[in-house]
Amino acid sequence: MKIAGLDIGSRTVKLVVMDDSKILLKKKALNSYDPLNIVFNLLDSISYDYMVATGYGRHLVSEILSCTTISEIKAFAIGARAINSSCRAVLDIGGQDTKAIHINEKGEVIKFEMNDKCAAGTGRFLEIMAHALNYNNIDEFSKAACSATKAETINNMCTVFAESEVISLISRGAKREEVALGIHKTIVGRSLGLLNRVAPSGDVVFAGGVALNECVQRLIIQELKRSVLVPPDPQIVGAYGAALYGQTKK
Repeated sequence: MKIAGLDIGSRTVKLVVMDDSKILLKKKALNSYDPLNIVFNLLDSISYDYMVATGYGRHLVSEILSCTTISEIKAFAIGARAINSSCRAVLDIGGQDTKAIHINEKGEVIKFEMNDKCAAGTGRFLEIMAHALNYNNIDEFSKAACSATKAETINNMCTVFAESEVISLISRGAKREEVALGIHKTIVGRSLGLLNRVAPSGDVVFAGGVALNECVQRLIIQELKRSVLVPPDPQIVGAYGAALYGQTKK
């Protein structure tokens, strides 16, 4: 039986289709003002027998497609545990929020916290800061940060004030790559503060779109002092977890 897992995030929609324990396909698309159209395009010409939706848009999709829904917390916990059976913590940094999840040896969620009140420390924050520093894209921004030998201190995490602070630093002669590294270190510090408060020990799976950022990856592995696994495709962990959940229901 083909099970589809659909994760409708704030910035990206992810789809995983499985048959038994095998992933048949993975697809991703940027979200927009019309998430349903994005979902229909992803599902075009794809066959499945049962679907589970998760993410911000799961309820909207479930009304149209009559599919099962689960919270993104549960989906990420299931997906991360399947990727690493010794996982006890999940850090998901996405486009608009950061999630820290503590799971036990059975894969059950013990505790979680989310930062979803503002863009600070998320993928959107990185995009705004990259633009403020006149980088063409996040990859260029990340590579520049990795090349810096020291970091400028960034005191503001509010997106508006941080952008002003960055512009001020550059106008005073700060090196662009050192400001970039300072921004990355600030995001990592904020995210690890959340993670260590929720799940202070155990192996970590680092997921979400920001896990693709090389500089953030390096800093988290350096700072955390415990085992960190970044999946080959960290954006699909939620959709993968949703598909795995669907297998238990059919």
